Amino acid sequence: MADLVHDREFDPGYGRAERLSDAVRRLTAENPGPFTFHGTNSYIVGRSEVAIIDPGPADETHIARLLAEIGQAPVAAILVSHTHRDHSPGARLLKALTGAPIHGCGPHRAARPLLDGEINPMDASSDQEHEPDFILGDADRLTVDGLVIETVATPGHTANHLAFALDEGRVLFSADHVMAWSTTVVAPPDGSMTAYMASLEKLRARDDTIYYPGHGGPVREPQRYLRGLKAHRHQREAAILRRLATGDRHIPDMVEAIYAGIDRRLFGAASLSVLAQLEALVEEGKVVTDGAVTLDAEYRLA
Repeated sequence: MADLVHDREFDPGYGRAERLSDAVRRLTAENPGPFTFHGTNSYIVGRSEVAIIDPGPADETHIARLLAEIGQAPVAAILVSHTHRDHSPGARLLKALTGAPIHGCGPHRAARPLLDGEINPMDASSDQEHEPDFILGDADRLTVDGLVIETVATPGHTANHLAFALDEGRVLFSADHVMAWSTTVVAPPDGSMTAYMASLEKLRARDDTIYYPGHGGPVREPQRYLRGLKAHRHQREAAILRRLATGDRHIPDMVEAIYAGIDRRLFGAASLSVLAQLEALVEEGKVVTDGAVTLDAEYRLA
């Protein structure tokens, strides 16, 4: 991961909006943590009227700061990329104060059905109350203040994950699919590594020149960065196959070896990331297990 991360100096500037262009401002919520970096980025798009992308957590202070920043400009639309609690609950607070409709991802759903007896470890981070006024699909468009915002479906981190493309400057609001500060957590059953990799390939076919992510600063060379992300995931896959070849059969043993020195707070996320890779490897026929692909299953090379 270290070769990919190039954004550790990001300044969140809590309470102060950063103007990224004439039409885009960024305001970071004050919810730092091991999975959110310095906090969730909300983006204000427009001038005389605005769309707000990812209002963030249910944080009244952050919503008040967003409204103070836009002043008298009406909120024409609230856009939500996906249903994690650090991105979507603030939309309901903002709607209650402005009356603006919520557009974007549909209600929260898992990437696959739960297995018999399986408990979703991501339930605590999922916003089950999200109900948008308008669900956007791939290539749907919304015009705000003369600016065209196009939906780019990017499942993987969650099944309902969306990015939003702005026609000015070929900007992509990449949410949690691509970030400069860290690789993306892909955690089954909410996430799918197969879907995530397909979404990376989808972005590689585009010509966006800059990404504004859900956490941290911009990705300024997106095509180069996407190549690095793809290579990184393949390296993780190769590491798992090597551990299986040396005799590891269980995910905790693989995590201890592959993520040596990891912050113990991230051990669970790393385990789910390995599970996501194993799901894909089983689908591809490279790895086998007796029964379902789960955190406590035993794995071996095919």
